[in-house]
This record gives sequence, C-alpha cells and structure tokens, in this order.
Amino acid sequence: MRWTSIVAIYFLFFVASAFILLPFGMKTSEEVGADLVPGQADSAPHEFDLVRHLLRAAGLAVLLTGLYTLNYIYGWIEPEDLDLYRRIYG
Repeated sequence: MRWTSIVAIYFLFFVASAFILLPFGMKTSEEVGADLVPGQADSAPHEFDLVRHLLRAAGLAVLLTGLYTLNYIYGWIEPEDLDLYRRIYG
C-alpha cells in the first residue's frame, strides 16, 4: 500500500471520528448550572473545546488507520469473511 493511500485513509477516519466523537464529553448549561441564553436549545453544549475534540479525533484516527493498515498487510479479515449471505445460504 502506498503512503498516499494511508494518508487518504487516515483523513477519512479522522473526519468520521470527529463526527462520531461529537456527543461525548459534552455538558449542557443545565448540567453545569449556568443560565441559558434566550433562544438557546436545552441540549446545546455549554462549552466546546475544538482543540481537545480534534486531538481526540486524531488519536482515534491514528488507531483505526493502524488497525486498517495491519489488516491490509496480514489479512486478518478478508472480504470473503464479510459475505454473510454466502456463509449462511451458500
């Protein structure tokens, strides 16, 4: 696998991780005990630390990219392993 492919796969995992991790670690203004701003949704986060969020997403993306690359090299899970229809009915 080329290094450019690994960078592209990392970027895809990074974007997916950023979206998946959005709800984790967030506290609403009610949970913190702060007053709501007029017009604010009850579920809106009190604070959002973008740098911390992106670092978490980057760490998860490194882990997932490493696992994907190792699976590509060693072939732990092959495409045939994911074909459940043929495994059940074939």
